[in-house]
Amino acid sequence: MVSQPPRVDGRTDRSERTRNAIVDAHVQLIQDGDLRPTADRIAKLAGVSLRALWSHFADMEALFAASGRRVLAQRDETFKPIPADLPLANRIQAYCHQRARMLEQIAPTARASALKEPFSAALQNYRRVHTERVREELRVLFAAELQDDGEVLAALTAVSMWPTWGPWRDTMGMSVEAARGALTRTVSALLAAATD
Repeated sequence: MVSQPPRVDGRTDRSERTRNAIVDAHVQLIQDGDLRPTADRIAKLAGVSLRALWSHFADMEALFAASGRRVLAQRDETFKPIPADLPLANRIQAYCHQRARMLEQIAPTARASALKEPFSAALQNYRRVHTERVREELRVLFAAELQDDGEVLAALTAVSMWPTWGPWRDTMGMSVEAARGALTRTVSALLAAATD
């Protein structure tokens, strides 16, 4: 008896494509500068009806959660671990170059999130997850210098996040290079203090 190949459920496949199109549209609108995309604009860009959007996402909070996962996945695709056995100066330079690139990559999403985060559990959770990832990266990369110094690790984490990078770029009008220089000097000073 010849076994039949498993049947692909066309409805499930279409549903997944529609869901992905909605998330893609939401993220794309934000990347293009629409920091408060409406359900109408998202549905239009995704090529679906409003009814289809709401059948896949119970509310905007559910869409925020899905889009947050997408942004984290995009971040993971571009992240390259830095060898912890490099000389300290090389680790600092590599870390600050990568952080600057990644902060620029997430800049539109970070700006949009800041508008709604106080009212969104999904966005608050996304912030905690992202912060913990940065904290863990710093803890591993600079373990020899930190010697389990929680205060310096907290300071390094804070200076590596959007709430520091955003004012440098948006409020002070610093170039990427100048902001990266400020980050490098701050990280270097904090690590020097930790090893004194």
